[in-house]
Amino acid sequence: MRDEVPTLEVIPQSLVDKFVRLFGGMPHIYQAPGRVNLIGEHTDYNDGFVMPAAVGFYTWVALSPRNDRKLVVRSENFDEQIDLSLDEIPAKGRNHWSDYVVGVAKMLEDSGFRLSGANLLLEGNVPQGAGLSSSASLEVAVGYGLLSLDQSPVDRTALALLCRRAENEFVGAQVGIMDQFVSSHGKSGRALLLDCRSLEYRLLPLPDDARLVICNTMVRHSHATSGYNQRRAECEAGLQILAKHLPCVHALRDVTLSDLSAYRQYLPPIILRRCHHVISENARVIEAAAALENGNLEDFGRLMGQSHQSLRDDYEVSCPELDLMVELSEQIEGVYGARMTGGGFGGCTVNLVREDRAKHFAAAVGRGYEKATGSKPEIYTCFAADGVSPVPTAGLGI
Repeated sequence: MRDEVPTLEVIPQSLVDKFVRLFGGMPHIYQAPGRVNLIGEHTDYNDGFVMPAAVGFYTWVALSPRNDRKLVVRSENFDEQIDLSLDEIPAKGRNHWSDYVVGVAKMLEDSGFRLSGANLLLEGNVPQGAGLSSSASLEVAVGYGLLSLDQSPVDRTALALLCRRAENEFVGAQVGIMDQFVSSHGKSGRALLLDCRSLEYRLLPLPDDARLVICNTMVRHSHATSGYNQRRAECEAGLQILAKHLPCVHALRDVTLSDLSAYRQYLPPIILRRCHHVISENARVIEAAAALENGNLEDFGRLMGQSHQSLRDDYEVSCPELDLMVELSEQIEGVYGARMTGGGFGGCTVNLVREDRAKHFAAAVGRGYEKATGSKPEIYTCFAADGVSPVPTAGLGI
């Protein structure tokens, strides 16, 4: 159990020491956060609305230039190193951790950036397979670092789009823009309301007297091998049917619940449920933004609960462990709302909890979950963090 996830300033010093042993010389260091999505699940790839917050788990990349066109990439988390020629980048990934690094390099090269070679040392504490977007954190940190090393200007929105392309086209996971966007644009103490079509966004205040508590079921998932891509295909199938009757519709975000009711007879039952989740979830995000801006945490929590029910019943991306975690959370005093977060099929729940009850909440949920499942969960009390940034190296020695 972790109370207030730290920024772990000691990590850059350890990275420097390791980097010097491997490559020599002082590196530049960059960090990009993971994220938790407060509400708005599986809406991003339907041009809809989402409300994530960057959280204080990070991927760090330490790097220095080389004199050739070669990337030498060492991962401390996987205890492995790969070498890559920037003149011979493969067309597709190979189902390996390095795909996220190589994919970003490929998209930068394909976009007209002629990268310099570099030595990279990677380390991170974003829980993997937990739905907290360790992959986007890695992509954004690497992309920002490679661009900064070449002294190229970094447009944060362009960086997010490029990193999404890497995951879509190179890795093969058909994710939307949310994860990379908030890892690029996140702000301390704020949630981010994002229109995934226009990429317009605004920052929303998170109250000082409430905490984001993330409960990790320890059930791992994988976007590329789970039902994530299947759900996306089901949404596209629903859109094709609805567009025959609603010619101005370009994505499910353009469809109202009234539209869906009017043409429901044309949709197979499974496709109808998928569409109902996306359309109703978009409406919940807009309502939740108003609740946050008005400081109405009770309404916000109610909408979180409705979101989980929809993800469980209509979208069918929950699992027994996630449902149990939500049920346990809802029984505890001081909890405004609880829901699964991320792609689903495992991973975490996010809970909005009164500050003075956060420690009690973490202990009670942990006990209840372990008693019911025999598995000890990890529980993190988090803060909303800033997006990708350089880590100052002044004062770090070797």
